[in-house]
Amino acid sequence: MGLIEDARKVAQEFEYSSEDVNKGVKEFIRQMDEGLQETGKSMSQIPTYVTAVPNGTEKGVYLAVDLGGTNFRVCSIKLNGDTTFSLTQSKVAIPRDLMVAKTSRELFSFLAKQIESFLKAHHNEHFEEYHQRRRDGEPLTGDHYFQLGFTFSFPVNQIGINKGHLIRWTKGFHIADAVGKDVCALLQAEIDALHLPVKVAALVNDTVGTLMARSYTSPGKTGTLLGAIFGTGTNGAYVEKLDKVTKLQNMEGGDYYDTSTGNMIVNTEWGSFDNQMSVLPDTPYDDALDKESNNPGIQMFEKRVSGMFLGEILRRAVLAMIKDRKTELFRDESSKTNDVHSTCTVADDSPLYKQWGVDTSFLSIAHEDQSKGYHITRQALSKDLGVDAASFEDAEAIKIIAEAIGKRSARLSAVAIGAVIISTGNLTLTAGDAFDEKDREILEPEVVDIGVDGSLVEFYPGFEQYIREALREIEGIGEKGEKRIRIGIAKDGSGVGAALIALVAGGREME
Repeated sequence: MGLIEDARKVAQEFEYSSEDVNKGVKEFIRQMDEGLQETGKSMSQIPTYVTAVPNGTEKGVYLAVDLGGTNFRVCSIKLNGDTTFSLTQSKVAIPRDLMVAKTSRELFSFLAKQIESFLKAHHNEHFEEYHQRRRDGEPLTGDHYFQLGFTFSFPVNQIGINKGHLIRWTKGFHIADAVGKDVCALLQAEIDALHLPVKVAALVNDTVGTLMARSYTSPGKTGTLLGAIFGTGTNGAYVEKLDKVTKLQNMEGGDYYDTSTGNMIVNTEWGSFDNQMSVLPDTPYDDALDKESNNPGIQMFEKRVSGMFLGEILRRAVLAMIKDRKTELFRDESSKTNDVHSTCTVADDSPLYKQWGVDTSFLSIAHEDQSKGYHITRQALSKDLGVDAASFEDAEAIKIIAEAIGKRSARLSAVAIGAVIISTGNLTLTAGDAFDEKDREILEPEVVDIGVDGSLVEFYPGFEQYIREALREIEGIGEKGEKRIRIGIAKDGSGVGAALIALVAGGREME
């Protein structure tokens, strides 16, 4: 068997058929429903207490802050009411000593001071007017305060739209006395200590923010159904019927939300879909990756879909071929059999021999390469992976396997998107269902709007096309349904999206 045949045999292991896709969708819907009824299931289906999405006509100035790691970002977003906005922001590094401070007050006081500096620099007139009213003893109403959305990218138990208890720190933070406390209340206390005209209106998950940002900026009057991340990680948040989120009745904080819309945005945490491996595809490379990861048996869907893992899957598949003496990958009998008239060598310290040594960007390069003799792939093999004088056949073999891994990721992504669309019944809406009595207008029943963000969906060659190909194969969507699905990039869920959640939350409080 020749090298190309060997590569195709490996690629075949990553095939994910129409039958597999449909089985996946059915199980995904089952696990979605299970997660809506009970806590502690494979898919967490976390209620976000956000009960409405914007439609692009909203106006005003809102604040957003993002504590996602070693930086703290403060933004103000001016919504223009015509699906456009303008954004002003500043970013500051968190001092290392505050990441491991003795008390939470030290960190949150620092954050509040950054908000104060931002207001003085960018909203000084409002800031001074507020303080003048305070000094003069004049009454202060909701209009005198900025509503703020707080993106806090650490595990929290959210019990209200602006209430969430820290479960644990990650990303190098360790402040023991903050664990178990409401992070919104901690920030609000330090904001109040500085007498700032700011109310922490919402605790924000960035995937929910992606949904909100897309819903505001998407064309037409159709609200966005799903915000999805396909990047380093993967997750989705969608609009669910409130009466389906039955576990709310048994949850702490279950009474603190607006019921008037009949909807609630649910954060699926779908990276952990099918941790029990009842329908997810498996190969020896997936299995070895999982066993040697820092969280074996967890996030099994994410480990087959997201950018963090695709390079490692390719590395393991390629390494298996190198170790198999029967395959000819990166092996030349003599320079005569290599089209560059040399013999291929793999450096002893090649990243191919190191866990996480291959970045997913390499898959994109190989997948997209149409250059003569796959020159670009061979260049990347030499520069990034220490493989010198790779032959045309070597490069073609790598390309075949990379394409198979990328395509499987996209088809699995379609399972998640398709399951949400079918589960919510959005494709079955008729014109009558979407009739708006208020302005006597037919809204766009034919469009199901999806907002996406992340490096895979934005930059990986053909990723959306592969998703759409799989959507057409799903029973209940088909070719007609796929044409009604509009997929658009939604940027900055932690900024614009957080501001929009603050708007929705602030509106709820003022009603």
